[in-house]
Amino acid sequence: MNVMNRPVVETESGSVQGTVEDGVAAFRGVPYAASPVGDLRFAAPQRHPRWPGLRDASRPGPSVPQDASRLEAVMGPRTPDWNEDGSLTLNVWTPRPADHGSAGRALPVLVWFHGGGFTSGSGGWDWYDGRNLAAAGEIIVVTANYRIGPLGYLYLPESGTENLGVQDQAAVLTWVRRDIGGFGGDPGDITVGGQSAGAFSSLYLAASPVTGPLVQRVIAQSGPFGLAPQPPEQAADHARRFVEILGLSGSPDLLAGLRAVPADRLLAAYRQLAGELSLPGNVAPPMYPVLGASGIPVTWEQALSDGRLDDKQLLTGTTSNEMTAFFAFDPRIQAITADQARSIAAGQVDGGADRYDRAAARQQNAAPSDVLTEVETEIVFRDGTLVIADHQAAAGSTTYVYQFDYAPADDPAHIGAAHCGELPFFFDTIDAYPDSPMLGTPTAEVRRLAGTFAHAVAAFVATGRPADSRWQPYESGNPATVRHFA
Repeated sequence: MNVMNRPVVETESGSVQGTVEDGVAAFRGVPYAASPVGDLRFAAPQRHPRWPGLRDASRPGPSVPQDASRLEAVMGPRTPDWNEDGSLTLNVWTPRPADHGSAGRALPVLVWFHGGGFTSGSGGWDWYDGRNLAAAGEIIVVTANYRIGPLGYLYLPESGTENLGVQDQAAVLTWVRRDIGGFGGDPGDITVGGQSAGAFSSLYLAASPVTGPLVQRVIAQSGPFGLAPQPPEQAADHARRFVEILGLSGSPDLLAGLRAVPADRLLAAYRQLAGELSLPGNVAPPMYPVLGASGIPVTWEQALSDGRLDDKQLLTGTTSNEMTAFFAFDPRIQAITADQARSIAAGQVDGGADRYDRAAARQQNAAPSDVLTEVETEIVFRDGTLVIADHQAAAGSTTYVYQFDYAPADDPAHIGAAHCGELPFFFDTIDAYPDSPMLGTPTAEVRRLAGTFAHAVAAFVATGRPADSRWQPYESGNPATVRHFA
């Protein structure tokens, strides 16, 4: 690695030249797989061809094709930046740009996957800039894009098209294992982490017999573990309807037909499918990881039972009011009756109606929408998070659990500590959220909280223990050992 302001690293596909920002070297837009275009659209990720000369790595690659996130009302708006060509890239931040080749130890690595309901998001967005997190704990941070929506989760197993987004994520881990040493990282000390859909993905990657051996630690932020992997039958039904909307039913060469459709038309068809399937209270996208397909051999419950995570350290948690991000701006939920809300809860889980009744009794003057929000926060996010933490702690694996309680002082929509609310604090990227209702106006105290949370997370990646005297190891079934951040 060159120690100047434009450091250079040699990867197996060629040399990349990054930048140095506040003493942290950043390499953005580094390809980990070939562009998923032409014959590689709807195909498993392939090794990127070697490029000649020096590749500029000062800017992130484009997002994968996607519509606007349904959570923009909470997180703030994004300017569309997608392009299918060149979208399978990752970004690396290392706090020791001058130490490469020295006697210094190789650094622990965090490979982090964004959320977005398997439908939106990008590892290259400034929300997830890894500079401050890398500096907080002398770790290397890697973020990555992976295919989402129909390009990532269209289920056509007879054509070999299944869980392509999962396969992309596995390819990221393979790239890290192979190439991170050139950036000063330790390929034998990898933490896989993510938020929401990224947390779901990270847990399955850590439990997979293929990628699990590459992973030592797991960070699962607000994982929707109440959402089971998509059943193959449902995934096949949704794929058939998607093909029908595109007018390709009965095509003699379906893959060739799909590969010829412009990306924006694929998104429009997916948008129509999502509208047809939308029901009040249902947060599942039309297409997401399919059970039994590539990378998702069993449910997480079965993986726990099989002991596939028993040797891995875990840091996990939720926000206090996860479901406000989905319900606070949904007029169907805001106008819901108690009977309708109770019916939704009953359809989610055994005993859901009773849970609704108990929550309503605790909140006697609350609107049905508020009661349902509390119950669904538990069912979709908190219950599974604690079951996983309980199992890991009981199995003797070092486990840390948090609950993020920070809520903006100015909160007209009453979203509280919403889903995604801990992200500005996790990466210590407060200034990347200038129009975010979930953050509000940052104060000095808010910035201190970001520093505290980021340092704790970075220390976990580096040592398996958060650098926070108030954060004790989680004890199974003991809520007093959950660390609250507010």
